[in-house]
Amino acid sequence: MANIFDIFKKIEKEREQAQTAPITHIVVGLGNPGDKYFYTRHNAGFLAMDYISQRCGATVNKSKFKALVGEGTIAGRRVLLMKPQTFMNLSGDAVIEAANFYKIPIENIVVLSDDVNLDVGRIRVRKSGSDGGQRGLRSIILRMNSDNFPRIRFGVGKKPHPDYDMADWVLGNFSDEDKKNIYDCFVVAYDGLEKIICGDVDGAMQICNSKK
Repeated sequence: MANIFDIFKKIEKEREQAQTAPITHIVVGLGNPGDKYFYTRHNAGFLAMDYISQRCGATVNKSKFKALVGEGTIAGRRVLLMKPQTFMNLSGDAVIEAANFYKIPIENIVVLSDDVNLDVGRIRVRKSGSDGGQRGLRSIILRMNSDNFPRIRFGVGKKPHPDYDMADWVLGNFSDEDKKNIYDCFVVAYDGLEKIICGDVDGAMQICNSKK
């Protein structure tokens, strides 16, 4: 049986190695900067990033690439965590700057966003595809000239009726019940994110897409 001190030394060595390894992935949470937007539906990506950064022991507070950024270790890989400060429809400006700086391939960029086509409490992982009407995803696709990146989308619910203004809906606040439901999603999504970082998007889909 291994000595407990040897185990701790091994863990510490692995942590130090991860901190000095090159950044291989970018995880982007989409939202709008400013306290008045904090608990709005459109800020689901920012809220998810707050949970993820706490979970991996990172702090996303350094201003760089038109974003707030931090570095963390997820699934043994060193990742850049980003919260673009450009407002939603210009998110791609921040992402392309970071991707070019670190020479990150498009398939190693993971985007966290809201989805008005999913009920609150649902998660959808996709390998690639269209923006689905989400303007932050649209901006990233246009600036990167590719939609070949994985994304984790969090359900924020459909408009209450067809005539309801979409901007008013996504910029409206979550109810207390919806806050609880969406935070429950973040716990599951973290497990899915680990799979994605390891290159197993199908595994992430199995974990996340079946959540109800």
